[in-house]
Amino acid sequence: MTDFTPTEMMTIAAARALSNDDVCFVGIGAPSAACNVARLTHAPDITLIYESGTIGTAPDVLPLSIGDGELCETALTTVSVPEMFRYWLMGGRIDIGFLGAAQLDRFGNINTTVIGDYAHPKVRLPGGGGAPEIATSCGEIFITLKQATRAMVEKIDFFTSFGHGDGGDHRQRLGITTKGPTLLITDLAIWRPDAESKEFTVRSLHRGVTRAMVQETCGWAVTFAETLDETPEPTELELGTLRDLQARTTAAHQGKSS
Repeated sequence: MTDFTPTEMMTIAAARALSNDDVCFVGIGAPSAACNVARLTHAPDITLIYESGTIGTAPDVLPLSIGDGELCETALTTVSVPEMFRYWLMGGRIDIGFLGAAQLDRFGNINTTVIGDYAHPKVRLPGGGGAPEIATSCGEIFITLKQATRAMVEKIDFFTSFGHGDGGDHRQRLGITTKGPTLLITDLAIWRPDAESKEFTVRSLHRGVTRAMVQETCGWAVTFAETLDETPEPTELELGTLRDLQARTTAAHQGKSS
């Protein structure tokens, strides 16, 4: 039995959701790790795009930010930010947007702006960046998130990135033609939206995870699929690739040679 952490399971499960032909708009952090593990294992021809304008990026280490030189140095080409958003993103040329969240509700709406009241917040977060446009313009959205009741909430404090709104056909009623969030991968489970209500439903539990563990770390009443799968464990290749990538990243960011 292979030893792995919940975060490693989350990252690898997210990587598996990507295919060789995908064009993917990548967020910094966990989404970046997942996308690059996919590129280094089963999807070598995946096209990774970061909002700073880098297309076909193949970083050797994970970037600290969208402005990290590693992205531009390893990209096939770099375009201006206006071109990236107007032509590539809003032009419907990107299949998948991979996002994280500070707060998430059951319909995939994301808050990365403030915790608490907007005028007098408990915490002021980095903000939306390009995420609001990614959420509405990419063909579909994948979300990665570590489960905690402070993160998975009944009602988010601020709508940064629109998911399925109030559920059902809310996106369509607003004239948004893309699919929105179609996958949520946490450190405990894999979730997908219900076909009708669009509420995220648990479809698969990671090894050793119980329904009670999922509910205890979620701020809304969780819906579980009638038949629950168990997420396949990471393979030696997947785990080794992720750990090597993280080790190179740590060494690079500490100013050491890899």
